[in-house]
Amino acid sequence: MSKHTPSYTFADTMKFLIPSLIGVFLFMLPFPYKGEMTIPVAILAKWVEGQFHSIIPTISVLFMFAATIGTIVTKIAQPSFIMDSAFLRRLFDVNGLFVGARVVGSVLGAMTLWKIGPEWVWSENTGALLLYSLIPILFSVFLFAGLFLPLLLNFGLLELCGALLTKIMRPVFKLPGRSSIDCIASWLGDGTIGVLLTNKQYEDGFYTKREAAVIGTTFSVVSITFSIVVITYMKLEHMFGVYYFTIVVAGLAAAIIMPRIPPLSKKPDTYYYEHHVPVDETIPAGYTPFQWGLKQATEVAQRNSHIGKLLKNGLQTVIDMWLGVLPIVMAIGTVALIIAETTPVFEWLGKPFVPILTLLQVPEAAAAAQTMVVGFADMFLPAIIGSGIESEFTRFVIACVSVTQLIYMSEVGGLLLASKLPITFKDLVIIFLLRTLITLPIIVFMAHLIF
Repeated sequence: MSKHTPSYTFADTMKFLIPSLIGVFLFMLPFPYKGEMTIPVAILAKWVEGQFHSIIPTISVLFMFAATIGTIVTKIAQPSFIMDSAFLRRLFDVNGLFVGARVVGSVLGAMTLWKIGPEWVWSENTGALLLYSLIPILFSVFLFAGLFLPLLLNFGLLELCGALLTKIMRPVFKLPGRSSIDCIASWLGDGTIGVLLTNKQYEDGFYTKREAAVIGTTFSVVSITFSIVVITYMKLEHMFGVYYFTIVVAGLAAAIIMPRIPPLSKKPDTYYYEHHVPVDETIPAGYTPFQWGLKQATEVAQRNSHIGKLLKNGLQTVIDMWLGVLPIVMAIGTVALIIAETTPVFEWLGKPFVPILTLLQVPEAAAAAQTMVVGFADMFLPAIIGSGIESEFTRFVIACVSVTQLIYMSEVGGLLLASKLPITFKDLVIIFLLRTLITLPIIVFMAHLIF
């Protein structure tokens, strides 16, 4: 193989390297801050949330109203200023399911904000949990994710990683090499950021329907910060090291298995736009993987160096997430929590897990069974229900399972359904149950070794 002379200059390399390193720092570099592990974007989001916490719920409900009114007006009148704008049309010209979800989300948001109607709609464990605890976090994360994600996406880092890591990602996870950055950012950073990043790459034509579905439901782990919250709530914070190691082992096992079985394996390898040309991952003759990746990275960085255009696209992404996602999360999350709080549905659904937990020799199996399914409604419910269990072994298992299940309707599940990703509610139910059945035996085995 002949060696290839680089066609990029030092200045070209810096155009790629500097923004990409800033993006890695913001989204992928966890470090201790005020006693917890977090990432810089999360610190910025928490600052905004702390400064404006009292008004964010009201602003969020107003955005829900704006999304609903804009959608209804578009469906009825189809005004030209919306229909002729690619951005506004994408924002308001949605299908019937999303029209209904936006209406429901706005109504539930208003009922919760002004405490209208029955208390079980707006209580601290249902609507208020969404509007005053989760929505402010999402609102703040969306602001900085929308503005800063281009640093990860648009300056060549994905192209470089794609060239370097295709030989690992393809055989192990059945994913393109460029998805490695997406997966790491999802895993180390925050599940919501992972879904947003995946959705953007899918819309831009870099992932097929199958690849986007796999990444969105397999790697969007809850943040390290939340993992610490769960283990602390379970009064097992002294075991955080072995706890997070267990999560990584079980999570990687699920990430290897899930893409190879339905429903993810049945998703088509077609693109968001039907006639999109697939991304070519082959390394041309004369290049090493690093040389080819760096060449592609510098070319991408040169094309995307217009700051004004990037800022405009970033602001549009923020508005798209605020108007498009918040009402959906409010609708789906509140309904799921109402079911969990006011009906025995999850208790019934948990009964099949009693013999499984008994077979795996998990103490207090009957008490732990409900926690195996209630996490589908909200990621913190297993910790709330399981914290009263006496056995440390069982609390450890619940804490690990609740983090590795990934699909929580009050957060990631709602975001997945609100995104353009090819995921249905039925898919989420099946994936949640499969992840539970895959990770549970691994977690229990690890727990037997630890205890």
